[in-house]
Amino acid sequence: MRLLRFAALYRRFARDHRRERMLLASLSFFLTFAIVRALVHWGRTFDEPFALFVAGIHLHHFAFGIGLLLIVGYLWLIQIGTTHGSDRLGRLTSLLYGAGAALTLDELALWVHLDDVYWEPTGRISVDAVILFGALVSVGVWGGPLWRASLRQIAWFGRRATTPPPVAVEVVPAEVPTPGSDSPVG
Repeated sequence: MRLLRFAALYRRFARDHRRERMLLASLSFFLTFAIVRALVHWGRTFDEPFALFVAGIHLHHFAFGIGLLLIVGYLWLIQIGTTHGSDRLGRLTSLLYGAGAALTLDELALWVHLDDVYWEPTGRISVDAVILFGALVSVGVWGGPLWRASLRQIAWFGRRATTPPPVAVEVVPAEVPTPGSDSPVG
C-alpha cells in the first residue's frame, strides 16, 4: 500500500518533466558519489589497491565522469532527452548526467593540484565541491517554486506597483472530460 502511495506521489511530482530530471540527476549524483567513495575507501584496504591502467597510465574515475558529461551534453545539444515526447531518454540522460558530475567532482582536487591528493587534507576541496553542487541540484528540485515566488515578491517591491503580484501556485492540469460525460467543462 505504501509503495502505491509513493508511486502516486512520484507520478504527481513527475508531471513537471524538468523537475523530474532534476530529481533523477540529484539522486544519481549523490548515489554515485557515495558508491565511488565507498569503493575507493574499500580498495585502500588491499596491499595492491585496484586501479585501471591504460597503456601504463592510471586512469582516474574523473575521466569517465568527463566522458559521461560530454556525451550527455551532446545529446542535450541535439535535443535528445529534452523534448516532451522523449521522457525515457530524458530520465536516462538525467541519471547519466548526475553520475558523470559525481565522478568528475569527486576528483576535483586532482585537477586543481595536478597531484593525487584524494586522501590528503587538500583533497577536501572535492568533498566541498560535491556538497555545493549537490545543494545546487537539490535546490533546483525542492526549492524551485519557492525561489521563483520569492524573486517575484522582491521584484514587486522594486517596482512599487499598486497591486501585489499573484502568489505562485503550482498548477496541476485537470483531467479533460470525455465526450458525453456528465462533467461540466469550464
